[in-house]
Amino acid sequence: MSWPNTHLIHFSALDLSRAIHSRQVSCREVMQATLAQVDRLNPLSNAIVSRVDSDVLLAQADERDAQLWRGQSMGWLHGIPQAIKDLAHVQGLRTTLGCPLMQDFVASEDGLMASRMKAAGAIVIGKTNTPEFGLGSHTFNEVFGATRNAWNPDKSAGGSSGGAAVALARRMLSVADGSDFMGSLRNPAAWNHVFGLRPSQGRVPMSPAQDVFIAQLATEGPMGRHVRDLALLLSVQAGAHPSCPLSLNEDPSQFAGPLDSDPKGQRVGWLGHLQGYLPMEEGILDLCQSALKSFENMGCVVDEARLGMPPEQIWQAWLVWRQALVGPRVAPFLIQPGNRAHIKPEALWEHDQSLTLTGAQLMSASASRTRFFHSMLALFEQFDVLAIPAAQVWPFDVTQRWPQSVAGRSMDTYHRWMEVVIYATFAGLPSISVPAGLGPHGLPMGLALIGRPQGDLALLKLAHAYEMANQAMLAHKPPGV
Repeated sequence: MSWPNTHLIHFSALDLSRAIHSRQVSCREVMQATLAQVDRLNPLSNAIVSRVDSDVLLAQADERDAQLWRGQSMGWLHGIPQAIKDLAHVQGLRTTLGCPLMQDFVASEDGLMASRMKAAGAIVIGKTNTPEFGLGSHTFNEVFGATRNAWNPDKSAGGSSGGAAVALARRMLSVADGSDFMGSLRNPAAWNHVFGLRPSQGRVPMSPAQDVFIAQLATEGPMGRHVRDLALLLSVQAGAHPSCPLSLNEDPSQFAGPLDSDPKGQRVGWLGHLQGYLPMEEGILDLCQSALKSFENMGCVVDEARLGMPPEQIWQAWLVWRQALVGPRVAPFLIQPGNRAHIKPEALWEHDQSLTLTGAQLMSASASRTRFFHSMLALFEQFDVLAIPAAQVWPFDVTQRWPQSVAGRSMDTYHRWMEVVIYATFAGLPSISVPAGLGPHGLPMGLALIGRPQGDLALLKLAHAYEMANQAMLAHKPPGV
């Protein structure tokens, strides 16, 4: 059996892999279908950048086909097109970081994540767009421009993995990588009606890295239209590496196994807007609570949960940690004073704020972070998983840099409108954004589930059960796809 190329773009990554390995479809046909979809939709979406020449990609697809004829498979991604987020290195492609100062930099070798994905058979067709230095949950930069929301091109795609999320939603990719510091896998997934997993701290090692001991708030991870695809990609990305001494030494093949489970009796703690602390635009809580009803219908027990620590204390500790980690990333680009004019003001603010930090301040913030982690452990004595909206605002105008206010409350930093995502990050916990549905204006929103420490597999199983129970809602496609 074979399918028209136009049908292949709607396949899950797992179904594509099975069709390729059973020789029902060739790697060339998959590549042709992918490139046709990219050519059709990417000019408006601007999700995929630094596109590789089609002849080069088709030649690589032909080689993958030849390998299969010889009885050789590189892995489950054999022949499947991928585009790597433009913060990670791919040999021979530009790594611009969305920064004009880096627009001509070509990587001489693959980063660890890209090398693992290539080793599993992926063919890299280009990069996915990201905001400058990955800062801010809105994907725009001075190198490539803005990536537009899959459901409404006048709206933001979220970020910083906005290009990946839009490429998935608009069927230009079947599964995708991303990275997450302050919701960068979860926010764009929520705004484009796909799944995005922030793995546990240390689950997916990041290399090369400026620091491998302190900088543990950012992590790479998977995105997908299906939880099964996301888990399979995690099985490729995860696994300890000698260059990353804090990476988790657990067998990543666990994520390639079955995800079927009975969620009955699982206890879900609903954090909501933290008793009014987090401002949220109208309709977000209602939509997320309707998604929570699905968990009750699955047999879960849903109850209100409360953080065991004042959230403003968490935020103040977060600011210290974030500035301490982000500032040194920006610093090398400011060795030449004239470079300041080519770096976005939000990145300059992070850098300049970091210059005033002391070691004592960082240790105090670390003590606050430790208290917060222990308070989260206490919550997991009551609940198996926590739930919270994946964003505080609906996708906003694509020409806006960031929301100045939320529900009438002024935002005192460029990223405070995404405060909702910091709790999983700061505690090093796995968190997955699952689609909650479409709001009254036809824009998507996500519900974030937070799992126990290193409980990625259990979290994936619950998300998979949610997917199976909501297939009609999840089948909705963006206009024009």
